[in-house]
Amino acid sequence: MTEDPEALFAAEMAKLRQAYLDHLPGELIALTSLAGRLDGSESDRPVLEELQQRLHKLAGSGGSFGLGELSNQARRLDQISKAWLGGEEPSDDSRRLFSMDVAALYSSTSMPDALGAPTLENAAATDVPGRRVALLWLVYGDAQQGEELRRLLEQFGFEVKLFGSLADAEADGGRADVIIVDIQFVLEGMSKPLVFHGYPVLFISDQGDFALRLRAVHMGAKGFLLKPLDVPKLVDQLELIFDETQNASYRILIVDDDTALSAHYQLALTAAGMEVETLSQPDKVVERVAEFHPDLVLMDIEMPNYIGSELAAVLRQYEGWVGLPIIYLSAETDVDEQIKAMGVGADDFLTKPISDARLVSAIKVRAARARQLSDLMSKDSLTGLLKHARIKEELEIELARARRSGKELCAVMIDLDHFKQMNDTYGHAVGDRVIRAVAHLLKQRLRKSDMIGRYGGEEFVAVLPECDIETAEKIMNDIRERFALLRFNHEGTEFGCTFSAGIACSTQFPPSGLLVAADEAMYRAKRSGRNRVCAA
Repeated sequence: MTEDPEALFAAEMAKLRQAYLDHLPGELIALTSLAGRLDGSESDRPVLEELQQRLHKLAGSGGSFGLGELSNQARRLDQISKAWLGGEEPSDDSRRLFSMDVAALYSSTSMPDALGAPTLENAAATDVPGRRVALLWLVYGDAQQGEELRRLLEQFGFEVKLFGSLADAEADGGRADVIIVDIQFVLEGMSKPLVFHGYPVLFISDQGDFALRLRAVHMGAKGFLLKPLDVPKLVDQLELIFDETQNASYRILIVDDDTALSAHYQLALTAAGMEVETLSQPDKVVERVAEFHPDLVLMDIEMPNYIGSELAAVLRQYEGWVGLPIIYLSAETDVDEQIKAMGVGADDFLTKPISDARLVSAIKVRAARARQLSDLMSKDSLTGLLKHARIKEELEIELARARRSGKELCAVMIDLDHFKQMNDTYGHAVGDRVIRAVAHLLKQRLRKSDMIGRYGGEEFVAVLPECDIETAEKIMNDIRERFALLRFNHEGTEFGCTFSAGIACSTQFPPSGLLVAADEAMYRAKRSGRNRVCAA
């Protein structure tokens, strides 16, 4: 009996695809390793040339084997590397982000099982933080109200797709980070709509009785809000969801002389949404920790010429790193030796070999705990912004960096207009919502490299490194205009709020006088009529 030609073709194609998938992990590890070698020295060019060639090849091959997203990301990195080879000078931050994005190619394959990566929930959380605008699906029956809500959410920096029905959302075929849906759609016959599968969902409703809220819980609701919607409160809920699902901001430093194994761990942790750097030269650990500011250090015990416990003891000599979590990862199985090693500065001991899933879980728990403690000490509880003393410290650090690099830095003072009057009229709880709205907007619209602090009650400070006065004015005016468009609700009354801001540049004022100059410019904005930005 003659075999079906189509079946033979499909079988051969399957073999080719499997061979490609078998080869792919090694290729991605090699790419990650190459990207990690970029350090800004003259030796970068041959490394970059090899990276560009391999990325170009990957961009062409991935889509042919069903890995379209891999091809897209490889193509983007290929173009960046071509630009650098063509003479464009990358910054240190650009090189680090490039290396992170190369490592993240592993998670863009959308086939974690085929590549041997751990199976993790919430695939949307594998993206590198800050590299992509969060996408919201808004399923709203009233087209006019839905369009207004879409516009307001976009003011906070979200990308929003508006759908008139669940069927329209299901037909989209894409992915969302969060779905916001009127629960009335569910009550009208779709108790478990397929579009919810695997997505965080926020329900909105005209009613808030216990039975309805319980039904929302049964459908996996992450939040439940009543109409008329308070948009800043909705943004609060969205940020809580993103905090739960996006751990990419956890920075992990792996110290291990086994580069292949380090690359494997790096890929596994990156696939879980973390920012990971590797170090194969133990004697450079102090410099790397100072540059990278990791949330956790994963360290081998036995390395050529060095012992992990000795390196941990050195790190503990620095006051700022006394609380830095350090986890040993070693093939040592003797419990007494493990306890002895942990007695010198470590917080946990993991034994090689270790599954990717267990490694990810252990690191995530420790990093989350460390981040929570750090936030309690350095961040304002209402807004999540840096506290007064901490933002001043960060300003001093950035000013020193600006002096060394010869680049400009702008400091911004922001103050809400007529805040006392608003507090007296609507109450302190409403005032807190307005303060959180400013914080949300600043975090959404400013860069990851910018620092934001709550300076006082309704006062804020933003530090914008490598930013000239004209650009700072443009950015702050954009944020000011977006904030003025927001509407707040209190007992049926709708109102808006504005702020005034002052900007000072480091090239025009001494470090000790920068914030004073920005503060004076801000009060000039107040005297000029408020709701404006003035430069010192």
